[in-house]
Amino acid sequence: MNCWDILGIEPTGDHERIRQAYERQMKFASDNEARALEQAFREATGGMPAASVAARPEPVAREVRREQTEESGVESNAERALDAHEAQVVREVVIQIKALMNDNQRQQDAGIWKAILCEPPADQLPLRREIAKSLEPQIRPMAENGSFPRPVAQFLGDWFDWFSVREASHEPDPRNYPDEEVSREQASADQADQPPQMVNFWPAVIGWIVGLVILATLFGGMGG
Repeated sequence: MNCWDILGIEPTGDHERIRQAYERQMKFASDNEARALEQAFREATGGMPAASVAARPEPVAREVRREQTEESGVESNAERALDAHEAQVVREVVIQIKALMNDNQRQQDAGIWKAILCEPPADQLPLRREIAKSLEPQIRPMAENGSFPRPVAQFLGDWFDWFSVREASHEPDPRNYPDEEVSREQASADQADQPPQMVNFWPAVIGWIVGLVILATLFGGMGG
């Protein structure tokens, strides 16, 4: 890992940008990371870090970092800039997802999506947000319009916090439509209560009368 990877920026001759990257990383660096950052700063600029950051007594620096972390809370940690390693993880996950999108059969399997996206550290909130930004233009419309099976769409909606996808992927609950359910039950009850339809006996009666007439005619002819 070179000095630029440690600082989390691309190679540059801009000392101000290097200083900003150094100070940003130092806010949350451990003792070993702080020493590595100082070495990276020297390699990138050829000089020592600014006294405002580097010359602070280490216990004081650690206390300042702790207080800043407590005050910022979880949300600030989620919105912080990614370091070089985290950015590389994001790129690798995006590449895997795009490869998955080229396989129509595998992209229908929610287990494969979970295996890729739930693998640490990709499951950390800052990385999830960066992954979502990269994939949203392609993946979100497909999840909303039913291109994915329901388990896949539901997982993506929950994982990336895409509200519209979550709404589209949930099956309608019959309890939300009581009037329709009552109407169906009432129709079934009314059908069961109806008496059996009357059978039309007139054709049989007419046929019986015609038969009697024919028999009477035959017997009358025989008697004559």
